[in-house]
Amino acid sequence: MSAPAINEALIRDVIEEVMGRLGDSNGSSPAPAPAAPAVKTGCKCHDGKHGVFETADEACEAAAAGFQQLREKGIAGRKAIIEIVKGMCDANSQEWGRIELEETKIGRLDHKIEKLTIIKQVPGVEWLNPYALSGDHGITLEEYTPFGVIGAITPSTHSIPTLAGNIVNMIAAGNAVVFNAHPAASQCAAMAIREFNKAIEREVGISNIACIIEHPTLESFGELCANEHIRLLCVTGGPAVVNAAMKTGKRAICAGPGNPPVLVDDTACMDRAATSIIQGGSYDNNLLCIGEKEVFVLDNTFSRFMTSMERAGAVQLNAGQLDALTKAAFTIKPGEGGGCGQAHTNKDFIGKDVKVLADAAGIAVPDGTQMLFAETDSDHPFVVEEQMMPFMPIVRVAGFEEGIQESLKAEHNYKHTSIIHSHDVNHMSAMARALDTTLFVKNGPCGAGLGLGGEGYLSFSIATPTGEGVTNPKTFTRVRRCIMVDNLKIY
Repeated sequence: MSAPAINEALIRDVIEEVMGRLGDSNGSSPAPAPAAPAVKTGCKCHDGKHGVFETADEACEAAAAGFQQLREKGIAGRKAIIEIVKGMCDANSQEWGRIELEETKIGRLDHKIEKLTIIKQVPGVEWLNPYALSGDHGITLEEYTPFGVIGAITPSTHSIPTLAGNIVNMIAAGNAVVFNAHPAASQCAAMAIREFNKAIEREVGISNIACIIEHPTLESFGELCANEHIRLLCVTGGPAVVNAAMKTGKRAICAGPGNPPVLVDDTACMDRAATSIIQGGSYDNNLLCIGEKEVFVLDNTFSRFMTSMERAGAVQLNAGQLDALTKAAFTIKPGEGGGCGQAHTNKDFIGKDVKVLADAAGIAVPDGTQMLFAETDSDHPFVVEEQMMPFMPIVRVAGFEEGIQESLKAEHNYKHTSIIHSHDVNHMSAMARALDTTLFVKNGPCGAGLGLGGEGYLSFSIATPTGEGVTNPKTFTRVRRCIMVDNLKIY
């Protein structure tokens, strides 16, 4: 089989980034990627049944056959599969949410459950309305057609929801899909794929429409990217992942990192801003890539905002407590030439509950506390790093222009998500132009950008680096034009 070669060193960087960031299922540092395919263990769940396979090549071959079956079933088959996936996510939300949390040990059970119940909001085949034109010279029809088999890389932060949401979008578009899940969430992902396929095979008669590599490795990632059946890649990860995907020679839809800033000006409703920031920034212990990560507040309203944060239930840390938490949550590696160094997030704190952070800070918090917060400077590790913890750094800025500049710096030009709380339309417009992010939320929590409390539709893949934005069924299609030339008009 011939396929574009992928530089081994680059792939190793990818594996460290997309698969190693959160460590293994026990929260420890990741083991080096194996140099050879996983050895069979005798487990019967990777025998190729119900979409679960040992190797990428086996999974891709099966998915290619599943794609042909789906073509024969038509739009009705797609609709049936989508209803099965949505219904199973809702019916199994509590059990599957618990299973995912037990494996990954990050996030909150109530939010793991909720993320499964809202899969029903992901759009399906209703988005694929063809465009037709009738004129003096005939009829033209443009339709959205599938690529075939898609290769998808999914994160551990939202393993089953991302997988399920991708299945809905991709199968609505007529494709099959092969997943290479994050190792820290590979067991729950394989479980969900197996259950989906059992139901789809029983009720629709299609086998292996969504497949997965049971034990994801360095080799399985490379094989998936290179397999001749894979026509399109959908990748979630950091810059190295995006870089590798774009060098495969195949079209790639890439959901990159985010570090969303929030700007609060002196025209905003402070109580509404505080409530929204706590709601969005604490969701699943701040694992969302769109989640509020740092807040910049104008100096003339700073004290009012801090009071509103406390009134909304967040607990403020003093300087000593913040220092203790920072030392526990980050490792600072000295910079070259006597520089201040670079902060690296402690994996043991990513996605952990507020009380874990509070213990590290040396403070007791009431039950039900959603978030900790404290005043920091703009260069603090909690501002600079995509920290994914239920802690919110609050930075005082002298004026609105400074707030925009600090937001730009903190967002790192990812152009992912930014948020403003303001009643000044000029301020809203200025920030929108300056940050130019895929999602720009005004006067609401981050979830409003995905139709959760705001208008719009839900998706778990936001493709900023490659420009597709919030993905939907059209994202995973080709546009094909069919023309009949003749004088066919009746009137």
